[in-house]
Amino acid sequence: MRTAEILVSQEETERQERFTEMIRTLPHRPHYYHVVTYGCQMNAHDSEKIAGMLDRMGMEPSTVREEADFVIFNTCCVRENAERRALGNVTWLKEVRKSKPDMIIAVCGCMIQEPGMAETILKQYKFVNLAFGTSNLHKLPELLYETLDSGMQHVCVEDKDVIAEGLPVRRLRQDAAYLTIMYGCDNFCSFCIVPYVRGRERSRDMKAILYEAEGLAKSGVKEIMLLGQNVNSYGKGLPDHPTFASLLRELDGIGIPRIRFMTSHPKDLSDELIEVMSSSRHILPQFHLPVQSGNDEILKKMNRHYTREQYLDRVRKLREAIPGIGLSTDIIVSFPGETDEQFEDTMSLVKEVRYDSAFTFIYSPRTGTKAARMEGLIPDEVSTDRIQRLIALQESLQQETLKRFIGQEEEILVEGLSRRSKLAVSGKGRHGISVTVDGNEADIGRILPCRITGLKNNTLMGERI
Repeated sequence: MRTAEILVSQEETERQERFTEMIRTLPHRPHYYHVVTYGCQMNAHDSEKIAGMLDRMGMEPSTVREEADFVIFNTCCVRENAERRALGNVTWLKEVRKSKPDMIIAVCGCMIQEPGMAETILKQYKFVNLAFGTSNLHKLPELLYETLDSGMQHVCVEDKDVIAEGLPVRRLRQDAAYLTIMYGCDNFCSFCIVPYVRGRERSRDMKAILYEAEGLAKSGVKEIMLLGQNVNSYGKGLPDHPTFASLLRELDGIGIPRIRFMTSHPKDLSDELIEVMSSSRHILPQFHLPVQSGNDEILKKMNRHYTREQYLDRVRKLREAIPGIGLSTDIIVSFPGETDEQFEDTMSLVKEVRYDSAFTFIYSPRTGTKAARMEGLIPDEVSTDRIQRLIALQESLQQETLKRFIGQEEEILVEGLSRRSKLAVSGKGRHGISVTVDGNEADIGRILPCRITGLKNNTLMGERI
């Protein structure tokens, strides 16, 4: 894995700063922007960086898409539905621009990195002014300037794995922040497009991460979410070979009250990481551990590099070391060739583990992945029946599992007013479960101690203490 050569140089950083200033002086530059985000937390954090760069260019955010004169779609391609939805909304904006001809439309993110998508944008979406991939995010000032200066459609997709430090960020929340620790993925699960659109694994230098975390702590942030396609493999390829556990240990000492992370790969969940979590002061007792399937043969076809029993062993060790830990997962049903018996193995695993929550999906072929070439696609009616059965099982177990919190004390970081009542607020507890308590707008951004009194659907109800 490359290290020094993947860092964006100081010369390149200064070049982008020059383009930023040049855009500020353009008489015909956009003045109001709107960013539309699809996909995961990594995409959400990329959108925060995009907004930060646009702020520096002298633009202001607009909450209404149609009122902005620069609209940028930050896309996802992990699921076909997300891609279709993004392209549908981009096409809809074409009609809006008929009454606003100066509007600039841009599309970026994972979808643009897909093989052939750049050509599709050029041929079928000629009304899109600018399109660029994940490797070009830091070049937004230059790309936008060239688009504005030439008046021509501009598409830029470079196959480079880079790390750009120091990009400005407009955070979605002032009490909580994303902190990227690594980019890309080397696992090449047969169903996943991520390594092809996000590149190979590359970890940020630990000193840069700690410096950013210290700045967030000084700004009053109460919670950080560490991001990476596989945070458990952090440090591979770096000179001193740090581990994710060692990084967590250092971050724990900074003093930010709450530390979360995602996503983790079960094969890289080490005993060292479990020990650090169990002895930490600020790492929350929550773990998102995607299993994808409960059948060994399907796991092998998925290229997951662990067995059902190895996964269950990791779950046992987590629960022994951190009693009451909140566990969540991802599950795919109807992977090519999956039999009814293999699906039942997934159902039995869900019954055994008893997750606090689960994200469930029907397999979606992604062009360019190994699974997309596999035979044995499952009929839609079978897939629909399986996902409905899985969701019903998870919901019933979840209701039972969450009852363990009733009568217990919990702390929540208030995110906003409750949708159910103007006299209540809601936020995430330490275990990653949503909690609603009595409160008002003044509580937003505060950590509130409470006692759990009940359960409504998948939300815990509490009273302040």
